[in-house]
Amino acid sequence: MPTSRVTYLGELRTSSIHIQSGSEIISDAPLDNNGKGEAFSPTDTVANGLASCMFTVMGIKARDLEVDFSGSTAEVTKIMAVEPRRISEIHVSFSMNVAADEKTKTILERTANTCPVFFSLHPEIKKVITFNWK
Repeated sequence: MPTSRVTYLGELRTSSIHIQSGSEIISDAPLDNNGKGEAFSPTDTVANGLASCMFTVMGIKARDLEVDFSGSTAEVTKIMAVEPRRISEIHVSFSMNVAADEKTKTILERTANTCPVFFSLHPEIKKVITFNWK
């Protein structure tokens, strides 16, 4: 079964439907690439996927450790390069909403850096990851 169905809506906009859940993501071309910038661009989604994936694998490990970091946030900054146009850097700054001991911090940070998106991104994409703990 396919993962998603993407429909081109015109005017540089797409609708992506997740087959299993029916949830929808709208994408729009960014202002710097002929778009309106009214939604996540496809490359925004890739960069955002890194933070989401890192949180997900940390959440799995944190559950095993009986640590709740609900309410934690991550700010994602995507930097583009030209010729060819591509993502050159992704910066993710985590603000962790939990006071954890050093061992737990190390385990969760190392776990985050093993997420599938991290390993799926091209090695030339610079990844700058920071963790700010409560």
